[in-house]
Amino acid sequence: MSMDGEDFSIGQPDELSVLVIQLFKGPIYRDSHEKLWEPLARHRRRVADHVAVLGLRLEVDETDGYAYLRSLREGESEIEYPRLIARHTLSFATSLLIALLRKHLLEFDTSSAEVRLVLSRDQILDLVRIYAPPNQDDIKLGREIDRHIKRVEELGFLHRLRGSDDQYEVRRIIRAFVDGQWLGEFDRRLREYLDDDVDAKPDADLDDDHVATGAHDAS
Repeated sequence: MSMDGEDFSIGQPDELSVLVIQLFKGPIYRDSHEKLWEPLARHRRRVADHVAVLGLRLEVDETDGYAYLRSLREGESEIEYPRLIARHTLSFATSLLIALLRKHLLEFDTSSAEVRLVLSRDQILDLVRIYAPPNQDDIKLGREIDRHIKRVEELGFLHRLRGSDDQYEVRRIIRAFVDGQWLGEFDRRLREYLDDDVDAKPDADLDDDHVATGAHDAS
């Protein structure tokens, strides 16, 4: 049996090992991990049992075509496991971008028959621009947004299209992590931010368990 061009013979990892290793590296997507998706379906229970001993849960979305690992939440186990997946605090600006992308995807799904939401770098910039200070320099703002785009890419919520420098697909896995509770809390903080002096307002951090990708919990 081969996977990704490898022949699993003596000295080679089996399918279960490859699947678990990939999931610890990040989500498995049906469209970009074609050779892993079918073995994942066959070994789903084995993978789930394997990661469960580490206090992790396998989540698979058959409709949108992705799978990932997350830490067990309170009440899902009688055992209190040490945290294996690292948590990351996101800056206010990165959290703002994530929230705007999630809301834009919701609007897209209700108004378009297309499956993939693709945005250009300029379109992403326009989403954020209205929250920037009125005297913000466009070049400086562009550099800052590029930095936050890269961070959201690392989290797995944006995927740069192959052969393009400024076209990004909004990954549907964002729906699994950015839920109504997270958005509600962020909207509250955003209102506080806008009610204050935006020129003097420092970045605020969101500390929440609902944002995570692959083998990372982001908050």
